[in-house]
Amino acid sequence: MGLHLLSAPQAGGAALHRAHHRQPGPGLHPGGGGVIRALRRRFLLIAMASLAGTLALLCLAINLGYRHMLTQRADAAVEMLHQTGGAFQIPDAPVDPAAHGGFQVTPETPFETRYFIVHLTENREVTEVDAEHIAALDRQMVVEWVGNILDGGKQSGYTSYYRYGVFAEPDGGTTIVVLDCFLQLQGAGGVLRISLLAAGVCLLTVFLLLLLLSRRVTRSFVENLERQRQFVTDASHELKTPLAIISANTGLLSDSLGENRWLESTRAQVGRLDRLIQNLIELARTEEALPDEAVAPVPLGRVAERALEDFRPLAEAAGKTLDGRIEPELVLPGVEDNLARLCALLLDNAVKYCDEGGAIRLTLARRGRWAVLSVSNPCAGLDAAQLPRLFDRFYRADSSRARSSGGYGIGLSTARAIVARHHGRLTARLSGGTVTFTAVLPLFSRPPERFLHR
Repeated sequence: MGLHLLSAPQAGGAALHRAHHRQPGPGLHPGGGGVIRALRRRFLLIAMASLAGTLALLCLAINLGYRHMLTQRADAAVEMLHQTGGAFQIPDAPVDPAAHGGFQVTPETPFETRYFIVHLTENREVTEVDAEHIAALDRQMVVEWVGNILDGGKQSGYTSYYRYGVFAEPDGGTTIVVLDCFLQLQGAGGVLRISLLAAGVCLLTVFLLLLLLSRRVTRSFVENLERQRQFVTDASHELKTPLAIISANTGLLSDSLGENRWLESTRAQVGRLDRLIQNLIELARTEEALPDEAVAPVPLGRVAERALEDFRPLAEAAGKTLDGRIEPELVLPGVEDNLARLCALLLDNAVKYCDEGGAIRLTLARRGRWAVLSVSNPCAGLDAAQLPRLFDRFYRADSSRARSSGGYGIGLSTARAIVARHHGRLTARLSGGTVTFTAVLPLFSRPPERFLHR
């Protein structure tokens, strides 16, 4: 009697018992594995970006507020000098500073305030210059400054570190009061430097704290991920035993009763479940970190060429064309079987979902210190909104085509996991009805000669 058996462990219960005593893979420990590293990096990036944005807004508010306060006080002093004809009047009783824009006159104010006042006719002719309260400018320089102020056409503003005010007089003339704000603006610059320094120290301190605490923060996620992976692996192994029994029973029924459509359907579904289980096990393994002893120089160019030759007959049988442009001397650190599987998954996806009579193209090129592997094919039924979900497990943009071609929606998830464990990035882009999957992987800075010429 012909028994149709699937590969299965000898004792299913023992397999589950052993699974519960397995040590977590290297990618399941906190800080280990591409997924965990990506999670920690994302956590640090989001936290630091949020803090940097908050500190930037705080520094901006402090410095703009301080500058506004200085300008308001300077304008109040200029206004007071204009009203009093160039002399500070010390009040007999305390005055609320808010009544004069925060500016308060003390007995020392006339001696510590530097300013000059110029009176002009309506024809802009200088009639009087009061420069006794400033030593940095003589009469000629004062006249030049006044000309520049009038040419500016503003009623108030800054020119260098001087604050000025232009006042129209009842007789048609003009009075210009210019106040030296050097010390105040210098203080504003000091506040800016101190606030930026404090923000930088705060950012650095928080970054170091988050770097130390990120493992603890992501621990719960790591534990959940470990349990999920362990469950997928254990459940997949345990499902193989009943599937093997069903397959054997189907074979016995076939020998006893003969072939019929129900037995054929059962055998087909058992085979489909077996392939799904194999894919789930593969996905769980590829999401673990690469052990150091497994990493070796991989000639990716040769791997891609072999995959291209393997899939060309499949593409031609489906009425599609497959060609490539590959730089052969590209070497990167990794596991050759994984990278061969990556090429196979991308090409298999392209052959399945390429439009009828379409052209599939694989390219492998060097870009700086990175290897860029791209597979593109026309796919008119794909919408740009679906791109972010293409790498989700069990997601299929076209379910009917996926079922007819034997797809499970796991291939691209596995491809992304392979790229992630090799410290790379896999993305999808849709342009002009053509979808392109691009894997960016780090290269060796200097490829070993023995791997290029063997």
